[in-house]
Amino acid sequence: MGLGGCIILIAVGAILTFATDWDMQGVNLDLVGVILMIVGLIGVSTFSSIARRRRVVVPPTTPVVDEQVAPHHHRRDGYGDGYGV
Repeated sequence: MGLGGCIILIAVGAILTFATDWDMQGVNLDLVGVILMIVGLIGVSTFSSIARRRRVVVPPTTPVVDEQVAPHHHRRDGYGDGYGV
């Protein structure tokens, strides 16, 4: 059961508990609604904990300068070859 099914269980349970006045012999619809809401809440919490574990955080990487790709690296002081004062 996915997240949508859990939300539907909560909604149906709330409707049965709070929005109906039906009297069925041998069935307490208020109790059935409360049970459906509890099962839906358990499902939502289980789904969110599983989704939290699946989330993979990739740390940001720093750019790597390859000397072969950028061979014309110049120093800030104007001397690109490393010689001089």
